[in-house]
Amino acid sequence: IPSNRWISLSHRRLQAHPSTLTLKNTLVASPLPAWLIAPIIPRFERLGVFEDAPHRSPNHVLINEYKPGEGIMPHEDGGAYSPIVATVSLGGVAVLDVYEKVGGNDSRDEVDAKDRDVGIIGTDGEKRNGRRMPCARILQEPRSLLITTGTAYTDLMHGIAETDVDEDLNSTAIANWNLLGDAAKFESGISRRDTRTSLTYRDVLKTSKVGSRILGTGKK
Repeated sequence: IPSNRWISLSHRRLQAHPSTLTLKNTLVASPLPAWLIAPIIPRFERLGVFEDAPHRSPNHVLINEYKPGEGIMPHEDGGAYSPIVATVSLGGVAVLDVYEKVGGNDSRDEVDAKDRDVGIIGTDGEKRNGRRMPCARILQEPRSLLITTGTAYTDLMHGIAETDVDEDLNSTAIANWNLLGDAAKFESGISRRDTRTSLTYRDVLKTSKVGSRILGTGKK
């Protein structure tokens, strides 16, 4: 991962490849770097992950790095993308909290300005003891793939709690417990966080070749 591409946010850092979106949610058409293609995208192709997306392949990747105690508020990915996301987890373990939308009102003031730049939208909802209550929890293991599509993309939000330890890990509380590669690792019901890196692959609907020609990366 190129060290000079990190964008530092208040609770994590990220990279956007090949670039961030413009203010009109448009991506400057440019190929993804080779190290984000192989071996991951060929596996997507074998699974047919993006076969119904307009470009039939992801054209944008967000790389998020979460250190212990870091997370991201509940959000939705929004209409800039085809409604399918493929997230590859590397490094540490984390629990993704899934929330129902409440009220349908955006609360953009609560989102880091740089989050807005990359298309993350926050939404208010019910709180208990000062915290939103998830309707489901997904445990993301290292080298795992999480695909979000359909109503899970359009009708739900997701976030990661800012904690050093994920607790209450069991077959009742974790929605994908039966799909875990090694559930025995979590028999204690807790998992201490290590640095985790997520690769989030999406298909941006609007692309522009103008910027790529100016930068010298497009066809002439």
